[in-house]
Amino acid sequence: MHPSSAGPAMVTQSPLTRLRASILSGEGLRTIRWRSVLHLMSGSAGNAAIMLLATLLAARTLEPEQYGVMVLILAIGRVCERLLRFESWQPLVRFVAEEEHVGTPDKIARLYLFGLLLDVSSAVTASALAIAFGLLFAGLVGLDSDNSWLIVIYACAIAVNIRGMPSAALRLGGRFKTLAYIQLFANSLRLVLAAACFLADAGVIVFIAVWTAAQILDSLLFLYCGFRALGKSGIPNPLRSSPRGLRKEFPGFLGFAFSTNLSSMVRTLTHEMDTLLVGAFAGPAMAGLYNLAKRIAKMAQQIADLIQTVVYPDLSRLWSKRSTPEFRQAVVGLQFLLLVVCLTVFVLILVAGQPLIILAFGQGYAGIYPLLLAQIVAVAFTMHSAPSRSALLAMNKPRAVLLVSVASSAAFFVAAFLLMPAMGALGANVAHIVGGALAAILFDVLIWRRIGKESSKDEPEEGSAE
Repeated sequence: MHPSSAGPAMVTQSPLTRLRASILSGEGLRTIRWRSVLHLMSGSAGNAAIMLLATLLAARTLEPEQYGVMVLILAIGRVCERLLRFESWQPLVRFVAEEEHVGTPDKIARLYLFGLLLDVSSAVTASALAIAFGLLFAGLVGLDSDNSWLIVIYACAIAVNIRGMPSAALRLGGRFKTLAYIQLFANSLRLVLAAACFLADAGVIVFIAVWTAAQILDSLLFLYCGFRALGKSGIPNPLRSSPRGLRKEFPGFLGFAFSTNLSSMVRTLTHEMDTLLVGAFAGPAMAGLYNLAKRIAKMAQQIADLIQTVVYPDLSRLWSKRSTPEFRQAVVGLQFLLLVVCLTVFVLILVAGQPLIILAFGQGYAGIYPLLLAQIVAVAFTMHSAPSRSALLAMNKPRAVLLVSVASSAAFFVAAFLLMPAMGALGANVAHIVGGALAAILFDVLIWRRIGKESSKDEPEEGSAE
Protein backbone atom coordinates (compact mmCIF):
# COMPACT_ATOMS: atom_id res chain seq x y z
CA MET A 1 0.00 0.00 0.00
CA HIS A 2 1.23 3.44 -0.84
CA PRO A 3 1.71 5.73 2.12
CA SER A 4 -0.66 8.28 0.66
CA SER A 5 -3.50 5.76 0.65
CA ALA A 6 -3.39 5.18 4.40
CA GLY A 7 -5.15 7.40 6.85
CA PRO A 8 -6.62 7.57 10.36
CA ALA A 9 -10.05 6.50 9.16
CA MET A 10 -8.65 3.31 7.74
CA VAL A 11 -7.39 2.11 11.13
CA THR A 12 -10.89 1.39 12.48
CA GLN A 13 -12.19 -0.22 9.30
CA SER A 14 -12.34 -3.98 8.84
CA PRO A 15 -10.29 -5.59 6.07
CA LEU A 16 -13.50 -6.33 4.11
CA THR A 17 -14.60 -2.70 4.38
CA ARG A 18 -11.21 -1.47 3.19
CA LEU A 19 -11.28 -3.92 0.27
CA ARG A 20 -14.76 -2.85 -0.77
CA ALA A 21 -13.85 0.83 -0.49
CA SER A 22 -10.66 0.44 -2.50
CA ILE A 23 -12.50 -1.47 -5.22
CA LEU A 24 -15.61 0.64 -5.62
CA SER A 25 -14.15 4.10 -5.08
CA GLY A 26 -10.92 3.77 -7.03
CA GLU A 27 -10.07 6.16 -9.82
CA GLY A 28 -9.37 3.19 -12.09
CA LEU A 29 -12.99 2.07 -11.99
CA ARG A 30 -14.19 5.59 -12.70
CA THR A 31 -12.30 5.53 -15.98
CA ILE A 32 -14.38 2.56 -17.14
CA ARG A 33 -17.35 3.58 -19.28
CA TRP A 34 -20.06 1.98 -17.16
CA ARG A 35 -22.86 3.37 -19.30
CA SER A 36 -21.34 1.47 -22.19
CA VAL A 37 -21.16 -1.66 -20.03
CA LEU A 38 -24.86 -1.30 -19.20
CA HIS A 39 -25.74 -0.83 -22.86
CA LEU A 40 -23.80 -3.95 -23.75
CA MET A 41 -25.28 -5.96 -20.89
CA SER A 42 -28.85 -4.98 -21.74
CA GLY A 43 -28.33 -5.66 -25.42
CA SER A 44 -26.60 -8.94 -24.64
CA ALA A 45 -29.36 -9.97 -22.25
CA GLY A 46 -31.90 -9.43 -25.01
CA ASN A 47 -29.78 -11.34 -27.51
CA ALA A 48 -29.15 -14.18 -25.08
CA ALA A 49 -32.86 -14.49 -24.30
CA ILE A 50 -33.77 -14.53 -28.00
CA MET A 51 -31.06 -17.06 -28.82
CA LEU A 52 -32.12 -19.27 -25.92
CA LEU A 53 -35.73 -19.20 -27.08
CA ALA A 54 -34.69 -20.08 -30.63
CA THR A 55 -32.52 -22.89 -29.28
CA LEU A 56 -35.39 -24.11 -27.11
CA LEU A 57 -37.65 -24.29 -30.18
CA ALA A 58 -35.00 -26.18 -32.13
CA ALA A 59 -34.43 -28.66 -29.29
CA ARG A 60 -38.17 -29.18 -28.76
CA THR A 61 -38.77 -29.76 -32.48
CA LEU A 62 -35.82 -31.98 -33.30
CA GLU A 63 -35.50 -34.09 -30.12
CA PRO A 64 -32.06 -34.91 -28.64
CA GLU A 65 -30.62 -37.03 -31.48
CA GLN A 66 -31.39 -34.68 -34.40
CA TYR A 67 -30.67 -31.61 -32.30
CA GLY A 68 -27.28 -33.15 -31.57
CA VAL A 69 -26.67 -33.49 -35.32
CA MET A 70 -27.38 -29.78 -35.74
CA VAL A 71 -25.08 -28.93 -32.83
CA LEU A 72 -22.21 -30.96 -34.30
CA ILE A 73 -22.60 -29.34 -37.75
CA LEU A 74 -22.46 -25.87 -36.18
CA ALA A 75 -19.53 -26.93 -33.98
CA ILE A 76 -17.49 -28.10 -36.99
CA GLY A 77 -18.02 -24.74 -38.66
CA ARG A 78 -17.14 -22.76 -35.55
CA VAL A 79 -14.00 -24.76 -34.86
CA CYS A 80 -12.71 -24.25 -38.40
CA GLU A 81 -13.64 -20.58 -38.25
CA ARG A 82 -11.92 -20.00 -34.94
CA LEU A 83 -8.83 -21.90 -35.99
CA LEU A 84 -8.22 -19.57 -38.92
CA ARG A 85 -10.07 -16.35 -38.15
CA PHE A 86 -7.84 -13.46 -37.11
CA GLU A 87 -9.23 -11.41 -34.25
CA SER A 88 -7.99 -8.29 -35.99
CA TRP A 89 -9.91 -6.01 -33.63
CA GLN A 90 -7.31 -6.60 -30.90
CA PRO A 91 -4.24 -5.42 -32.87
CA LEU A 92 -6.37 -2.66 -34.42
CA VAL A 93 -7.39 -1.33 -31.00
CA ARG A 94 -3.77 -1.51 -29.85
CA PHE A 95 -2.26 0.24 -32.89
CA VAL A 96 -5.03 2.74 -33.55
CA ALA A 97 -4.90 3.85 -29.90
CA GLU A 98 -1.26 4.80 -30.50
CA GLU A 99 -1.89 6.41 -33.89
CA GLU A 100 -4.71 8.57 -32.48
CA HIS A 101 -2.09 10.89 -30.98
CA VAL A 102 0.53 10.94 -33.74
CA GLY A 103 -1.03 9.52 -36.91
CA THR A 104 -3.20 10.97 -39.66
CA PRO A 105 -6.71 9.82 -40.66
CA ASP A 106 -5.31 8.38 -43.89
CA LYS A 107 -2.75 6.33 -41.98
CA ILE A 108 -5.42 5.06 -39.58
CA ALA A 109 -7.56 4.10 -42.59
CA ARG A 110 -4.67 1.98 -43.88
CA LEU A 111 -4.52 0.26 -40.51
CA TYR A 112 -8.19 -0.63 -40.81
CA LEU A 113 -7.56 -1.90 -44.35
CA PHE A 114 -4.83 -4.16 -42.97
CA GLY A 115 -7.30 -5.63 -40.51
CA LEU A 116 -10.02 -5.99 -43.15
CA LEU A 117 -7.73 -7.92 -45.49
CA LEU A 118 -6.90 -10.34 -42.67
CA ASP A 119 -10.59 -10.75 -41.89
CA VAL A 120 -11.62 -11.51 -45.48
CA SER A 121 -8.81 -13.95 -46.24
CA SER A 122 -9.27 -15.90 -43.02
CA ALA A 123 -13.08 -16.08 -43.41
CA VAL A 124 -12.89 -17.55 -46.91
CA THR A 125 -10.19 -20.03 -45.90
CA ALA A 126 -12.15 -21.11 -42.82
CA SER A 127 -15.23 -21.74 -44.97
CA ALA A 128 -13.26 -24.01 -47.31
CA LEU A 129 -11.72 -25.88 -44.37
CA ALA A 130 -15.14 -26.47 -42.79
CA ILE A 131 -16.47 -28.00 -46.00
CA ALA A 132 -13.42 -30.24 -46.40
CA PHE A 133 -13.52 -31.47 -42.80
CA GLY A 134 -17.28 -32.01 -42.82
CA LEU A 135 -17.21 -34.09 -45.99
CA LEU A 136 -14.11 -36.12 -45.14
CA PHE A 137 -13.94 -36.53 -41.37
CA ALA A 138 -17.43 -35.95 -39.93
CA GLY A 139 -17.64 -39.62 -38.96
CA LEU A 140 -14.93 -39.07 -36.36
CA VAL A 141 -17.27 -36.88 -34.30
CA GLY A 142 -20.35 -39.08 -34.52
CA LEU A 143 -21.97 -37.83 -37.75
CA ASP A 144 -22.96 -40.27 -40.48
CA SER A 145 -22.63 -39.64 -44.22
CA ASP A 146 -26.32 -38.73 -44.54
CA ASN A 147 -25.77 -35.63 -42.40
CA SER A 148 -22.17 -34.60 -43.09
CA TRP A 149 -23.07 -32.61 -46.23
CA LEU A 150 -25.08 -30.16 -44.10
CA ILE A 151 -21.83 -28.34 -43.32
CA VAL A 152 -21.92 -26.95 -46.88
CA ILE A 153 -24.97 -24.88 -45.92
CA TYR A 154 -23.42 -23.42 -42.79
CA ALA A 155 -20.10 -22.72 -44.54
CA CYS A 156 -21.85 -19.92 -46.46
CA ALA A 157 -22.24 -18.00 -43.20
CA ILE A 158 -18.58 -18.54 -42.29
CA ALA A 159 -17.39 -17.09 -45.60
CA VAL A 160 -19.00 -13.68 -44.93
CA ASN A 161 -18.41 -13.50 -41.17
CA ILE A 162 -16.09 -10.46 -41.25
CA ARG A 163 -16.10 -8.99 -37.74
CA GLY A 164 -12.61 -7.90 -36.70
CA MET A 165 -12.32 -4.57 -38.51
CA PRO A 166 -15.92 -3.39 -37.90
CA SER A 167 -15.67 -4.45 -34.26
CA ALA A 168 -12.55 -2.32 -33.75
CA ALA A 169 -14.20 0.64 -35.48
CA LEU A 170 -17.26 0.43 -33.23
CA ARG A 171 -15.24 -0.02 -30.04
CA LEU A 172 -12.75 2.78 -30.69
CA GLY A 173 -15.53 5.05 -31.92
CA GLY A 174 -17.39 4.56 -28.65
CA ARG A 175 -20.35 3.00 -30.48
CA PHE A 176 -21.03 0.52 -27.71
CA LYS A 177 -24.78 1.02 -27.91
CA THR A 178 -24.66 0.02 -31.57
CA LEU A 179 -22.38 -2.89 -30.71
CA ALA A 180 -24.85 -4.04 -28.07
CA TYR A 181 -28.04 -3.94 -30.10
CA ILE A 182 -26.70 -4.76 -33.55
CA GLN A 183 -27.49 -8.49 -33.24
CA LEU A 184 -31.05 -8.01 -32.06
CA PHE A 185 -32.50 -7.70 -35.55
CA ALA A 186 -30.82 -10.80 -36.97
CA ASN A 187 -31.52 -12.86 -33.86
CA SER A 188 -35.14 -11.72 -33.81
CA LEU A 189 -35.45 -12.97 -37.39
CA ARG A 190 -33.86 -16.25 -36.28
CA LEU A 191 -36.46 -16.58 -33.50
CA VAL A 192 -39.38 -15.86 -35.84
CA LEU A 193 -38.14 -18.42 -38.36
CA ALA A 194 -37.45 -20.95 -35.60
CA ALA A 195 -41.02 -20.51 -34.37
CA ALA A 196 -42.27 -21.14 -37.91
CA CYS A 197 -40.12 -24.28 -38.08
CA PHE A 198 -41.54 -25.41 -34.74
CA LEU A 199 -45.11 -24.98 -35.94
CA ALA A 200 -44.32 -26.76 -39.22
CA ASP A 201 -42.41 -29.56 -37.43
CA ALA A 202 -39.43 -28.89 -39.72
CA GLY A 203 -36.35 -31.06 -39.92
CA VAL A 204 -32.70 -30.45 -39.16
CA ILE A 205 -31.93 -29.19 -42.70
CA VAL A 206 -34.39 -26.32 -42.38
CA PHE A 207 -33.11 -25.33 -38.94
CA ILE A 208 -29.50 -25.22 -40.16
CA ALA A 209 -30.61 -23.07 -43.11
CA VAL A 210 -32.37 -20.69 -40.70
CA TRP A 211 -29.27 -20.39 -38.48
CA THR A 212 -27.13 -19.77 -41.57
CA ALA A 213 -29.39 -17.04 -42.97
CA ALA A 214 -29.58 -15.24 -39.63
CA GLN A 215 -25.80 -15.24 -39.23
CA ILE A 216 -25.25 -13.94 -42.78
CA LEU A 217 -27.65 -11.07 -42.10
CA ASP A 218 -25.93 -10.31 -38.80
CA SER A 219 -22.47 -10.27 -40.43
CA LEU A 220 -23.52 -7.93 -43.24
CA LEU A 221 -25.26 -5.56 -40.83
CA PHE A 222 -22.22 -5.59 -38.54
CA LEU A 223 -19.91 -4.75 -41.44
CA TYR A 224 -22.15 -1.88 -42.56
CA CYS A 225 -22.23 -0.37 -39.07
CA GLY A 226 -18.44 -0.66 -38.82
CA PHE A 227 -17.89 1.36 -41.99
CA ARG A 228 -20.47 3.89 -40.85
CA ALA A 229 -18.68 4.30 -37.50
CA LEU A 230 -15.42 5.02 -39.32
CA GLY A 231 -17.09 7.74 -41.37
CA LYS A 232 -18.54 9.40 -38.27
CA SER A 233 -15.09 9.31 -36.64
CA GLY A 234 -13.56 11.17 -39.58
CA ILE A 235 -11.64 8.14 -40.89
CA PRO A 236 -11.62 7.73 -44.70
CA ASN A 237 -13.06 4.56 -46.20
CA PRO A 238 -10.33 1.88 -45.89
CA LEU A 239 -11.37 0.39 -49.25
CA ARG A 240 -10.05 3.54 -50.94
CA SER A 241 -6.61 3.08 -49.40
CA SER A 242 -3.77 1.30 -51.15
CA PRO A 243 -2.81 -2.14 -49.77
CA ARG A 244 0.83 -1.68 -50.77
CA GLY A 245 3.48 -1.51 -48.08
CA LEU A 246 1.18 -2.27 -45.15
CA ARG A 247 3.62 -4.66 -43.49
CA LYS A 248 6.48 -2.16 -43.73
CA GLU A 249 4.38 0.73 -42.47
CA PHE A 250 3.05 -1.24 -39.49
CA PRO A 251 5.83 -3.76 -38.73
CA GLY A 252 4.44 -5.09 -35.46
CA PHE A 253 0.83 -5.40 -36.55
CA LEU A 254 0.96 -8.78 -38.25
CA GLY A 255 2.99 -10.33 -35.43
CA PHE A 256 0.47 -9.08 -32.87
CA ALA A 257 -2.36 -10.42 -35.03
CA PHE A 258 -0.74 -13.84 -35.33
CA SER A 259 -0.13 -14.01 -31.57
CA THR A 260 -3.71 -13.09 -30.69
CA ASN A 261 -5.02 -15.47 -33.36
CA LEU A 262 -2.95 -18.32 -31.95
CA SER A 263 -4.25 -17.50 -28.49
CA SER A 264 -7.82 -17.50 -29.81
CA MET A 265 -7.17 -20.72 -31.70
CA VAL A 266 -5.90 -22.46 -28.59
CA ARG A 267 -8.88 -21.29 -26.54
CA THR A 268 -11.18 -22.50 -29.32
CA LEU A 269 -9.79 -25.99 -29.01
CA THR A 270 -11.35 -26.08 -25.54
CA HIS A 271 -14.48 -23.94 -25.98
CA GLU A 272 -15.63 -25.25 -29.38
CA MET A 273 -13.90 -28.57 -29.99
CA ASP A 274 -15.19 -29.91 -26.68
CA THR A 275 -18.60 -30.43 -28.28
CA LEU A 276 -16.97 -32.49 -31.01
CA LEU A 277 -15.18 -34.57 -28.36
CA VAL A 278 -18.47 -35.28 -26.62
CA GLY A 279 -19.94 -36.32 -29.96
CA ALA A 280 -17.00 -38.65 -30.57
CA PHE A 281 -17.15 -40.24 -27.10
CA ALA A 282 -20.91 -40.21 -26.41
CA GLY A 283 -22.73 -39.57 -29.70
CA PRO A 284 -24.89 -36.73 -31.08
CA ALA A 285 -27.60 -36.91 -28.40
CA MET A 286 -25.17 -36.26 -25.53
CA ALA A 287 -23.44 -33.60 -27.61
CA GLY A 288 -26.81 -31.86 -27.83
CA LEU A 289 -27.31 -31.98 -24.05
CA TYR A 290 -23.77 -30.76 -23.43
CA ASN A 291 -24.24 -27.89 -25.88
CA LEU A 292 -27.44 -26.77 -24.17
CA ALA A 293 -25.69 -26.72 -20.79
CA LYS A 294 -22.88 -24.63 -22.29
CA ARG A 295 -25.34 -22.25 -23.94
CA ILE A 296 -27.20 -21.60 -20.70
CA ALA A 297 -23.92 -21.08 -18.81
CA LYS A 298 -22.67 -18.81 -21.57
CA MET A 299 -25.31 -16.25 -20.61
CA ALA A 300 -23.21 -15.58 -17.50
CA GLN A 301 -19.92 -15.73 -19.38
CA GLN A 302 -21.15 -13.12 -21.87
CA ILE A 303 -21.04 -10.55 -19.08
CA ALA A 304 -17.29 -11.07 -18.83
CA ASP A 305 -16.91 -10.90 -22.60
CA LEU A 306 -18.86 -7.65 -22.75
CA ILE A 307 -16.89 -6.04 -19.95
CA GLN A 308 -13.69 -7.03 -21.74
CA THR A 309 -15.08 -5.37 -24.88
CA VAL A 310 -15.40 -2.06 -23.03
CA VAL A 311 -12.40 -2.12 -20.70
CA TYR A 312 -9.70 -3.24 -23.14
CA PRO A 313 -9.46 0.19 -24.85
CA ASP A 314 -9.63 1.92 -21.45
CA LEU A 315 -6.94 -0.31 -19.96
CA SER A 316 -4.76 0.27 -23.02
CA ARG A 317 -5.03 4.03 -22.52
CA LEU A 318 -4.34 3.78 -18.77
CA TRP A 319 -1.27 1.64 -19.35
CA SER A 320 0.06 3.90 -22.11
CA LYS A 321 -0.22 6.82 -19.65
CA ARG A 322 1.58 4.73 -16.98
CA SER A 323 -1.37 5.23 -14.59
CA THR A 324 -0.43 2.11 -12.63
CA PRO A 325 -2.60 2.66 -9.49
CA GLU A 326 -5.72 3.31 -11.57
CA PHE A 327 -4.87 0.36 -13.80
CA ARG A 328 -4.57 -1.92 -10.76
CA GLN A 329 -7.83 -0.67 -9.23
CA ALA A 330 -9.71 -1.26 -12.48
CA VAL A 331 -8.54 -4.88 -12.76
CA VAL A 332 -9.26 -5.76 -9.11
CA GLY A 333 -12.63 -4.02 -9.15
CA LEU A 334 -13.77 -5.81 -12.28
CA GLN A 335 -12.71 -9.20 -10.93
CA PHE A 336 -14.63 -8.56 -7.71
CA LEU A 337 -17.80 -7.54 -9.55
CA LEU A 338 -17.61 -10.56 -11.86
CA LEU A 339 -17.23 -12.84 -8.83
CA VAL A 340 -20.44 -11.44 -7.34
CA VAL A 341 -22.29 -11.99 -10.62
CA CYS A 342 -21.07 -15.58 -10.95
CA LEU A 343 -21.95 -16.53 -7.37
CA THR A 344 -25.45 -15.13 -7.87
CA VAL A 345 -25.96 -17.14 -11.05
CA PHE A 346 -24.67 -20.35 -9.43
CA VAL A 347 -27.06 -20.05 -6.47
CA LEU A 348 -30.04 -19.38 -8.76
CA ILE A 349 -29.26 -22.45 -10.88
CA LEU A 350 -28.65 -24.62 -7.81
CA VAL A 351 -32.05 -23.70 -6.39
CA ALA A 352 -34.28 -23.58 -9.47
CA GLY A 353 -32.27 -24.98 -12.37
CA GLN A 354 -33.59 -28.54 -12.67
CA PRO A 355 -37.36 -27.83 -12.69
CA LEU A 356 -36.88 -24.94 -15.10
CA ILE A 357 -34.88 -27.14 -17.50
CA ILE A 358 -37.59 -29.82 -17.54
CA LEU A 359 -40.29 -27.19 -17.99
CA ALA A 360 -38.50 -25.48 -20.87
CA PHE A 361 -36.92 -28.35 -22.79
CA GLY A 362 -38.84 -31.43 -21.67
CA GLN A 363 -38.02 -34.55 -19.67
CA GLY A 364 -35.70 -35.81 -22.41
CA TYR A 365 -33.27 -32.98 -21.59
CA ALA A 366 -33.22 -33.47 -17.78
CA GLY A 367 -29.60 -34.63 -18.03
CA ILE A 368 -28.54 -31.03 -18.65
CA TYR A 369 -28.68 -30.11 -14.93
CA PRO A 370 -25.44 -31.72 -13.61
CA LEU A 371 -23.61 -30.59 -16.74
CA LEU A 372 -24.85 -27.04 -16.18
CA LEU A 373 -23.73 -26.88 -12.55
CA ALA A 374 -20.23 -28.01 -13.45
CA GLN A 375 -20.08 -25.62 -16.40
CA ILE A 376 -21.00 -22.64 -14.20
CA VAL A 377 -17.98 -23.38 -12.01
CA ALA A 378 -15.78 -23.45 -15.11
CA VAL A 379 -17.33 -20.18 -16.30
CA ALA A 380 -16.49 -18.59 -12.93
CA PHE A 381 -12.79 -19.10 -13.61
CA THR A 382 -13.17 -17.79 -17.17
CA MET A 383 -14.94 -14.68 -15.89
CA HIS A 384 -12.20 -14.08 -13.33
CA SER A 385 -9.57 -14.32 -16.08
CA ALA A 386 -11.26 -11.83 -18.43
CA PRO A 387 -9.97 -8.59 -16.82
CA SER A 388 -6.44 -9.95 -16.32
CA ARG A 389 -6.34 -11.20 -19.92
CA SER A 390 -7.34 -7.73 -21.15
CA ALA A 391 -4.72 -6.24 -18.84
CA LEU A 392 -1.95 -8.35 -20.36
CA LEU A 393 -3.01 -7.38 -23.89
CA ALA A 394 -3.05 -3.73 -22.81
CA MET A 395 0.51 -4.25 -21.55
CA ASN A 396 1.41 -5.46 -25.06
CA LYS A 397 1.99 -9.00 -23.82
CA PRO A 398 0.16 -11.14 -26.41
CA ARG A 399 2.79 -13.88 -26.13
CA ALA A 400 2.10 -14.23 -22.42
CA VAL A 401 -1.61 -14.58 -23.18
CA LEU A 402 -0.76 -17.20 -25.79
CA LEU A 403 1.42 -19.21 -23.40
CA VAL A 404 -1.27 -19.21 -20.73
CA SER A 405 -3.85 -20.30 -23.32
CA VAL A 406 -1.57 -23.14 -24.43
CA ALA A 407 -1.00 -24.30 -20.85
CA SER A 408 -4.69 -24.19 -19.90
CA SER A 409 -5.75 -25.91 -23.12
CA ALA A 410 -3.18 -28.65 -22.56
CA ALA A 411 -4.56 -29.14 -19.06
CA PHE A 412 -8.09 -29.32 -20.49
CA PHE A 413 -7.24 -31.98 -23.05
CA VAL A 414 -5.28 -34.12 -20.61
CA ALA A 415 -8.16 -34.00 -18.14
CA ALA A 416 -10.78 -34.56 -20.87
CA PHE A 417 -9.15 -37.65 -22.32
CA LEU A 418 -8.64 -39.07 -18.82
CA LEU A 419 -12.15 -38.34 -17.56
CA MET A 420 -14.51 -38.60 -20.55
CA PRO A 421 -14.23 -42.39 -21.09
CA ALA A 422 -15.62 -42.89 -17.56
CA MET A 423 -17.69 -39.72 -17.01
CA GLY A 424 -18.94 -38.97 -20.51
CA ALA A 425 -20.01 -35.39 -21.17
CA LEU A 426 -19.53 -34.44 -17.51
CA GLY A 427 -15.84 -35.20 -17.92
CA ALA A 428 -15.61 -32.36 -20.43
CA ASN A 429 -17.16 -29.97 -17.89
CA VAL A 430 -14.69 -31.03 -15.20
CA ALA A 431 -11.85 -30.63 -17.70
CA HIS A 432 -13.02 -27.05 -18.28
CA ILE A 433 -12.79 -26.42 -14.54
CA VAL A 434 -9.20 -27.70 -14.52
CA GLY A 435 -8.13 -25.61 -17.51
CA GLY A 436 -10.00 -22.50 -16.33
CA ALA A 437 -8.49 -22.63 -12.85
CA LEU A 438 -4.98 -22.93 -14.24
CA ALA A 439 -5.53 -20.00 -16.61
CA ALA A 440 -6.93 -17.80 -13.81
CA ILE A 441 -3.91 -18.48 -11.60
CA LEU A 442 -1.35 -17.88 -14.35
CA PHE A 443 -2.99 -14.69 -15.60
CA ASP A 444 -3.08 -13.22 -12.09
CA VAL A 445 0.54 -14.13 -11.38
CA LEU A 446 1.69 -12.47 -14.61
CA ILE A 447 -0.22 -9.21 -14.28
CA TRP A 448 0.57 -8.66 -10.60
CA ARG A 449 4.24 -9.37 -11.17
CA ARG A 450 4.30 -6.81 -13.98
CA ILE A 451 2.30 -4.24 -12.01
CA GLY A 452 4.64 -4.74 -9.06
CA LYS A 453 7.65 -4.01 -11.26
CA GLU A 454 6.04 -0.82 -12.59
CA SER A 455 5.14 0.33 -9.09
CA SER A 456 8.67 -0.29 -7.79
CA LYS A 457 10.08 1.98 -10.51
CA ASP A 458 8.24 4.92 -8.97
CA GLU A 459 9.31 4.31 -5.37
CA PRO A 460 12.89 5.70 -5.60
CA GLU A 461 11.56 8.84 -7.27
CA GLU A 462 9.00 9.33 -4.51
CA GLY A 463 11.63 8.74 -1.86
CA SER A 464 14.04 11.22 -3.37
CA ALA A 465 11.32 13.84 -3.59
CA GLU A 466 10.70 13.56 0.11
